Amino acid sequence: MRQVLAILRRGAGDPTFRTDDDGTVWRGVRTPEGPATLRLRQDPDGTVQATAWGSGAEWVLLSVPAMLGADDDPSGFVPHHDAVAAMHRQHPHWRIARTGLVLEALVPAIIEQKVTGQEAFAGFRALVHRFGERAPGPGVERRLWVQPAPATVRGIPSWEWLRMHIDPARSRAVVGAARVASALERTVGLPGDEVDRRLRSLPGIGVWTAAEVRFRAHGDADAVSFGDYHVAKNVGWALTGEAVDDAGMAVLLEPYRPHRYRVQRLVELARAGRPRRGPRMAPRTHLPT
Repeated sequence: MRQVLAILRRGAGDPTFRTDDDGTVWRGVRTPEGPATLRLRQDPDGTVQATAWGSGAEWVLLSVPAMLGADDDPSGFVPHHDAVAAMHRQHPHWRIARTGLVLEALVPAIIEQKVTGQEAFAGFRALVHRFGERAPGPGVERRLWVQPAPATVRGIPSWEWLRMHIDPARSRAVVGAARVASALERTVGLPGDEVDRRLRSLPGIGVWTAAEVRFRAHGDADAVSFGDYHVAKNVGWALTGEAVDDAGMAVLLEPYRPHRYRVQRLVELARAGRPRRGPRMAPRTHLPT
């Protein structure tokens, strides 16, 4: 369960995602029916117990099977590399989540554009803490939060974005997406190419951001994170022993259509990427505090 849900967590300090010592997962979710606190607990036999509170409780409970990968169909996935076959055997029960919540995935993805993970996660935490709300029911005592509503996002002034260390290019993209939130949510269930087209028609949304949304909100098994600083290098290293660029990754993954994202994620789950050497990239310090 936690392996499937891991992609929904935006850093260790994500205020909308908490994990107990016993493996229980808590999520603060803004559903079309309102905010909800969702608790997911897996029994030793694999059964998942789901409980929810708040006005969005019924909606989020109905979404749990898809969130845990029940709608993911890996049939037809054939490993064309020995490394992929080994990773697939290592993680045979992993499935792709589908939340059905587009803006929930899109807002943090935009904030993560072209910055370090440290800076991105800090910006997302600041946005949720300043403009989100406490998750209902036991979410309060769990220090669980829900992302801000689209109307709230649309009203955040420019100087507040700067205080959160989110530059104008990213803040404009977030606000622009919030303005068409209803239309974005209606993309759930559409073919992947059409979802990609609609997402990328928005200013500030490129191939990387669209893919990050498609595999989380839409459960798209073919959405590849082209343009990522690490993904192509890691996929190339895992499959061939050499780092490649986006063009090289596209060639390597072409035989896997329509399961290219499945390979990307298996590499991540197996921690099969290239070794990290040298210092990490430092976060920017020139934005106002």
